[in-house]
Amino acid sequence: MSGADRIIYMDNNATTMVAPEVLEAMLPYFSELYGNPSSMHTFGGQVGRAVRTAREQIAELINADSEEIIFTSCGTESDSTAILAALQAQPEKRHIVTTRVEHPAVKNLCRGLDSLTGHKHRITELPVESDGTLDLQRYEDSLGDETAIVSVMWANNETGVIFPIEEMAKIAKNRGVLFHTDAVQAVGKIPIDLSTVPVDFLSLSGHKLHAPKGIGVLYVRKRTPFVPFLIGGHQEHGRRGGTENVASLIGLGRACELAARHITEENTTVRALRDKLEKGLLENIPNALLNGHKTQRLPNTANVSFEYVEGEAILLHMDRFGICASSGSACTSGSLEPSHVLRAMGVPFTAAHGSIRYSLSVYNNEEEVDFVLDKMPAIIANLREMSPFWQSK
Repeated sequence: MSGADRIIYMDNNATTMVAPEVLEAMLPYFSELYGNPSSMHTFGGQVGRAVRTAREQIAELINADSEEIIFTSCGTESDSTAILAALQAQPEKRHIVTTRVEHPAVKNLCRGLDSLTGHKHRITELPVESDGTLDLQRYEDSLGDETAIVSVMWANNETGVIFPIEEMAKIAKNRGVLFHTDAVQAVGKIPIDLSTVPVDFLSLSGHKLHAPKGIGVLYVRKRTPFVPFLIGGHQEHGRRGGTENVASLIGLGRACELAARHITEENTTVRALRDKLEKGLLENIPNALLNGHKTQRLPNTANVSFEYVEGEAILLHMDRFGICASSGSACTSGSLEPSHVLRAMGVPFTAAHGSIRYSLSVYNNEEEVDFVLDKMPAIIANLREMSPFWQSK
């Protein structure tokens, strides 16, 4: 727990604060409007109407039809539902194309499919270039007659690198292959128009765009083969059983409405703050490296490696000043394993361990960026004084 007087939150790719307007929209559904939206009486019917409004708000943000929106518990459930639905709807096809830099929600599901389903699957994990981008020709060559589905994230959660989903989805469509994109990090940060991008499935998660945790969405394009993941009642037109998480989905609807309003600010004001932060870190700290394509990135994300120091140690020192960010490595059972994303990009060992992801939002400001830029050089310098790698370089 930080002992700092204030919190400077730059970890928005991990989770976001619930917007005040979102909380305000949710509160009545915890108290006076507690009816079941599936009930036939008027009391429940008014809740059902609010659910329909939220569905329309979400659809509008991504330019989809409200009937194509299925409420889930989170992005992970949406990812699993899309991939398993595609496999069950096409039992003769057991090949999946994905990438080496997917979120564990996709990566670990694909790698565990054989034990989960009892069938043998072939998984193609496409490599990425040193800047985190994909080779489209390699992708097209990976598709075959047995390919059931492609699952590629719209934007990477660690580096912010944006993949060419429109082109990739069109290639898959021309080959008769279903296409899923985990757009959890992209929705609300960059414009998404599903009337022009022919994806069959899209996942999003509320807590990444200032809605609460525990609510997600799976977009399923009309006429896409679909087998439900959760079997139960008639909710979501029989596509996902279980009483709706009413307050949270109404919050998500309001958050999507706000995101549409703030999309320009995300790509101007937030981008400018990110660029100032990034430029200051790279110019004022020796042996600092940017991870990811310089421009083909989310406007809020900067992943910077500080060579010869360890990410968790950096975060602990940042925490003393109330600065919240994320490391690109994970300490498990006493052994440090660098991020699978940075390893796939070929980031050197001396840099991969010292990567920090800063992810901003519309709630950040220039004063906070200046504060971080003031503290970071001394943090890194002090840690390098204790690093045997820095001393021997």
